[in-house]
Amino acid sequence: MELNSEVPTAPPRDAATVVLLRDSPRGLEVFLVKRHGLSDVLGGAYVFPGGKLDTSDALLDPQAHLDQDPAQLHAALGEPETPVHTAAGLYVAALREAFEESRVLFSQDLASARAALLHDKAKPFNAMLAELQVRLQTRNVLPWSRWITPRMPSVTNKRFDTRFFVAAVPHEQEATHDNHEATESIWLPPRTALEQYWNRQIELAPPQIMSLAHLAHHSTVASVMDAARATTPPLVLPEAFDEGGTRVLCYPGDPAHSVTRQALPGVTRLLYKNKRFEPVDGFEALFA
Repeated sequence: MELNSEVPTAPPRDAATVVLLRDSPRGLEVFLVKRHGLSDVLGGAYVFPGGKLDTSDALLDPQAHLDQDPAQLHAALGEPETPVHTAAGLYVAALREAFEESRVLFSQDLASARAALLHDKAKPFNAMLAELQVRLQTRNVLPWSRWITPRMPSVTNKRFDTRFFVAAVPHEQEATHDNHEATESIWLPPRTALEQYWNRQIELAPPQIMSLAHLAHHSTVASVMDAARATTPPLVLPEAFDEGGTRVLCYPGDPAHSVTRQALPGVTRLLYKNKRFEPVDGFEALFA
């Protein structure tokens, strides 16, 4: 993964990401998709399904197509400054991206709706939901964290304000990549995913590295979901600087960060060296 130094000028765009989870004989597993190598955002890296908020996401009729009132979704997101309709739109964006990139549809109207949505990809997601009278299950998708791309970029010159959600894949569905935006997919325990990154088998961006380290503290889907219900999603605004010729990404709680309260468990900074991001004290420090 190459370091990016082009400074963006536009404000960050709203986005949503879904960390799909399942229990397995190996313990907790997460679903990762490999971005197409030609993608202009994290091409070739393994990420959680997600993407930017579309205008149409906030136009969906909540009374007809959501299982919770927008005010409830707004409260759960923990962002008083964010408009209610934007908060609801972020949930819709998360569920839309989960469907588009992993073929998982969070809806009780599964049998006919999923087949129809897959068949007619030309129509906007919200238009198809209205036509099929589908109600999305937002109760099964919980806010987990909020990441804002640093002003000094390290991976991409595009900036995003991304809400990370966690959700268990419904038992009757199987997650898979779309062969368009994502070319491969895999289920891995969080620690195993980080081991593969460390062994250079896969590429990960800093938000995925830190999120996987966070999830590695949990052994079951229920544990993750309980933690998500019990806490307000932390705001993670990395701050980047160069120190002795090395790019440093520091996180809330780090001595060099403007926010003194730690947002995530484990390390508070990553260094870009050996053409990747590494914790200062080596691999095991990710799980401290």
